Amino acid sequence: MKTKAVRLHGIDDLRLEELELPEIGEDEILAEVVSDSICMSSHKLAMQGDGHKRVRKPLAENPVMIGHEFCGRIVRVGAKWARKFAPGMKFAIQPALNYQGTLWAPGYSYQWIGGDATFIVIPNEVMEMDCLLDYDADAFFMGSLSEPVSCIVGAYHAQYHTKPGSYAHEMGIIEGGSLALLASVGPMGLGAIDYAIHAPRKPGLVVATDIDQARLDRAASLITVAEAARSGVTLIYVNTKDIADPIAHLKSLNAGKLYDDVFVFAPVRPLVEMADRLLGQDGCLNFFAGPTDTAFSAQFNFYDVHYASHHIVGTSGGNTDDIKESLAMMASGALKPEVMITHVGGLNAVPDTTIRLDRIPGGKKLIYTHKKLDLVAIADFAARGATEPFYAELARICARHNGLWSKEAEEYLLAHAPEI
Repeated sequence: MKTKAVRLHGIDDLRLEELELPEIGEDEILAEVVSDSICMSSHKLAMQGDGHKRVRKPLAENPVMIGHEFCGRIVRVGAKWARKFAPGMKFAIQPALNYQGTLWAPGYSYQWIGGDATFIVIPNEVMEMDCLLDYDADAFFMGSLSEPVSCIVGAYHAQYHTKPGSYAHEMGIIEGGSLALLASVGPMGLGAIDYAIHAPRKPGLVVATDIDQARLDRAASLITVAEAARSGVTLIYVNTKDIADPIAHLKSLNAGKLYDDVFVFAPVRPLVEMADRLLGQDGCLNFFAGPTDTAFSAQFNFYDVHYASHHIVGTSGGNTDDIKESLAMMASGALKPEVMITHVGGLNAVPDTTIRLDRIPGGKKLIYTHKKLDLVAIADFAARGATEPFYAELARICARHNGLWSKEAEEYLLAHAPEI
């Protein structure tokens, strides 16, 4: 079977190609990808090429399909997996396989599986590691967002605290405690705010900061203070850009106290050092942001490590249980990851979007792999619609959903957008 796929051949060398897929073996599965969301990790992969730790180099000889936040349908199943999977089943995927101690992952390491493709061959190890997940929801884009949402879920689960005199780590944020989310109104920060106020284990206070007022205003309109209050959480949005002493101001929002849990969503040294200074007794700092600089560092107060029991954690992706939790919460309506999506495009838009991702404003870039579409911001649909009826209708649909992507928008796009 032929597939169209975006493959990485070297540093910033992404090519949309038509390929002949090999016949599947008895322990493999042929699948169709419907949607993929582009992750900053794919941008870093393109930047680093053979230097990336998940690549089976040299890429010039073994180009890999990119994209690891994808969702689709199963087409054909090898005999080994026929009792568990069947043609027509929808699936989501956990790309962090952790297979036999390797770092290999779909979207980074394989020639025949990646999210930015029309059809793929899923290798045996994905099923062996229980990383091919049955997906029951009725919108494919939710399945594509389950991987980034699982990164958020995993980060919350990775937090830990102790009690005086005990060495046992009690996992998770402090229930009913104070949580500061720094630089947190980008796509992953929005997801973190959403999860904080809807997860079973909730803080009492969430303070979300940024230095871009437009982004803060959008966040506040999508995840409102009133919505958080209905869940028993006090939510405060703060622009720290022009505050002379942001540490003192953020403390004042917590009755003059320091914070139990602090998350950092941008790899910026002053931000990490601010997080350190905001930690209270037994405080846990989560460095969520993944830097591209392998020598990135910041000062950390080791006096407080010793006397105030400060500690730091970091996670890179979620595990399979985190994805299952994400899928369940999205299916129930507890989470609304659509707030993360700001742009939509087709497979043709992937190479340029991936390479320029750090320079394209907004949140998640959602790709429909069988379609040929420019990458267009949802906010620009109406303007584009002045000359293109397709975007005019998408603008009307998104307006009915508070300016957000939706199942209705997806169905319209899949029915009317041009094929790749």
